[in-house]
Amino acid sequence: MSSDILLEEFEVLESIYPTELTKLSEKDVVIDAEPDDLVDGADPLRVTLRVSYPDGYPDTLPTLSLDSDEGTLTDYEVSKLLSELNSVGEENLGMAMTFTLVSHLREQLSALVRSRAELHEKEEVEKERLALEAEEARTRGTPVTLESFKAWKAKFDAEQAKRKQREESDRLLGLSTKEREEWKRITARLSGRQLFEKNRNLEEETLLEEGTVSVDISQYDRSQRDEDEDEDERVTFSDSD
Repeated sequence: MSSDILLEEFEVLESIYPTELTKLSEKDVVIDAEPDDLVDGADPLRVTLRVSYPDGYPDTLPTLSLDSDEGTLTDYEVSKLLSELNSVGEENLGMAMTFTLVSHLREQLSALVRSRAELHEKEEVEKERLALEAEEARTRGTPVTLESFKAWKAKFDAEQAKRKQREESDRLLGLSTKEREEWKRITARLSGRQLFEKNRNLEEETLLEEGTVSVDISQYDRSQRDEDEDEDERVTFSDSD
């Protein structure tokens, strides 16, 4: 490698990258690189490219390495970027290639940022879709069938019975022994309808046991009407006749 060739390239690089380039030694430089195009809302990304020139440069590829200064790069992304840079370097063997490598790196960083932004947008759209579907499912509910209603009714009745039993148990705990016995006696009473049904059944059973003949009220009404009609047809004579 001719030192004059490398010195000449350094002079050009320093004029192009006055603040981005740092010369570490006669054969090593680092250059800060950012995407050419910044995507609105995207996370910032800046990397440092280190270039180490071998004695055979530019007929031999320089040794390249990447470090992220701002933002993050995965190992896969770093490996892919370096692989692409080496491919570009092989296409430019025999000539100064540092500027070409940095330009290509900036283009690839731009593509990476766009790809990340597109992926983020797709993820957000998918999240919104899933949230919308979940909301629709929640508001739509489950269709009610006879079987599902019976199952719900049985569960509801069981829960209500447990709740009532629990409330009564809690109520009894707050009563004295005498009050507790009175409460049990009251709750054991039959309702008015239950008493009516019970008394009516008892009366019917008593009459049957005593052999009492049941009376057909419709027969009674018809006999009474016949007697009344006979009386109306009779003729009453006075003494003057």
